[in-house]
Formats: sequence, C-alpha cells, structure tokens
Amino acid sequence: MKTFLVKADDKDNRLDVFVASKIRQLSRSSIQKLCQQEKVLVNNKVKKSMSILKENDVITVKYNISSQKNVPDIKIPIIYQDNECIVINKPAGILSHSKGAFNPEATVATFIKDKISNDLIGSRAGIVHRLDRATSGVMICAKTPPAMKWLQKQFSSRKVSKTYLAIINGQLDPLEAVIDMPIQRNPKKPQTFRVGSNGKTAQTIYKTLSSNDKYSLIKLTPRTGRTHQLRVHLRHLGHPIVGDTFYDGEVADRLYLHALSIEFRLPSRQQKVFNVPEPAEFKMLMDK
Repeated sequence: MKTFLVKADDKDNRLDVFVASKIRQLSRSSIQKLCQQEKVLVNNKVKKSMSILKENDVITVKYNISSQKNVPDIKIPIIYQDNECIVINKPAGILSHSKGAFNPEATVATFIKDKISNDLIGSRAGIVHRLDRATSGVMICAKTPPAMKWLQKQFSSRKVSKTYLAIINGQLDPLEAVIDMPIQRNPKKPQTFRVGSNGKTAQTIYKTLSSNDKYSLIKLTPRTGRTHQLRVHLRHLGHPIVGDTFYDGEVADRLYLHALSIEFRLPSRQQKVFNVPEPAEFKMLMDK
C-alpha cells in the first residue's frame, strides 16, 4: 500500500493521471481497473478514476508493486539521440509497449523509461509510433511532452516517410506498383484485418529488389499507416510475408518484415533520415 499527498502543483489533476505519475510501473488503464476494484482511495473514500483532485487530498493505493516480477533489462541498439528524442533499431520479438495491465515483460517503453522525462507517464510513455512485435527495424521515441506532440503530429499528417524490406512467397506482377486497397477489421476474426470496401484508405508502394524460384525481396513504402497494412495488402495479393502465419504466410524463424529507414523532422526542425542495416537472416534466406 502506498500513500501520497496532493501538493499545489498536482491539484486539478485527474486521479488516474496523478497515480500514474507517482507509480510509473502502472499504466493508466491498470489504475482505472484498480479504481473500479475500490483499491484507490481519496481521503479514504472510493472515487472514480477521472475524479479531479484538490490540494492536500490524501491518495491511498492498495496495491503492492513489489509483489510483481521485475522487468528484465534489455539492450536495444541506439542509432541517434538528443535532448528531445531517441531513435533505435528494434529487434524482432520485442513489444513496443505493454498492453494495459502491468506487464513484467521488457518492451521498448521499459528500455527508454530512464532516458525520458518524468512528465511522460504510462505504459506507452515516449512511444510515438509502434512496430509489431515480430517486426524489426528503425523506431523513433520522444523524450519530452513537446517532442511527443511534435512527432505525433507529423505521423498524423503523413509527413513521416518510412521504408520497409520484406521477403514474400513467389513473385509480384508487375514487379513494382502502388497497392490502393482499403483495409477494415475482419469481423470473423477481430484481431486481424482484411481488404474491404468499408475500410479506411490504404496505399502501399512496392518494388521488387530481387527474386529467386521461391522468394522475392521487396521494398515497401506505405503512404498511409493502417494497422497491419503491409501484411494485409501482400496477403490479399496472394504473396504473404514469409513467417507471417497470422496472415497465411509460411512458417519461418521470424517475420521477414523490417523497417529499413524513416525520414521526419526533428523537434529542432532539422529534416533527418535514419537507416538501419538489413538483418543478416534476410540475405541468408534469399541465398538459399
């Protein structure tokens, strides 16, 4: 159990926001669940998570963080950082951030936690955009709230340019083109997406870089940023990404999708392009 006194600087904050700033291991969604379970009290009274706090309120959290497993330390290659942001090369298999409740698994968010401002809170603190767990490659994170806002605005206004590499089964015809197919959630399998007339606009530029009797190495440049966009588009064309068993790809040692480069404007207003190497296993598979 932990107890906190609301000081003048914290008054007018929401209850869940205040607790998240004090117990950074917990996401706001986790705190909201604790409030529903009547484990977060304000002056010994049960309050809703969105309750506005007053100076000198006493907050009691009936939750023992030490009972949770410690999040393991991980090493992720840092390719650039300054006072506002950090650019990494995310390995395949690492989550961008945990999903909701406290999760003892190491993520990109836990890796950057001690590198970012205390004003960024929650399980997604500093995460400007995400890569799927199985996808490797370049990823930009924010260190401060102003940087977070600046970078997110670029993503929402489609001013960020990203390039991916993928290995697919077979060969695309034509060898390069623009895929312009809307994407919607699959009602029969809600955790997946599909091409559908009721979906949101989705455009992907592709170009075949090399191919053999079984596989093709392709460059992908998404014009939009829909969830699973590249995976869904390629599966719809009948050439799923190798290792993407979620979308009917053949079983492999990993998902053969890699974020190769990203171009955006730094909070300093300098336009930059960051590139990371192609994973060694991509060349190994194409050489087989």
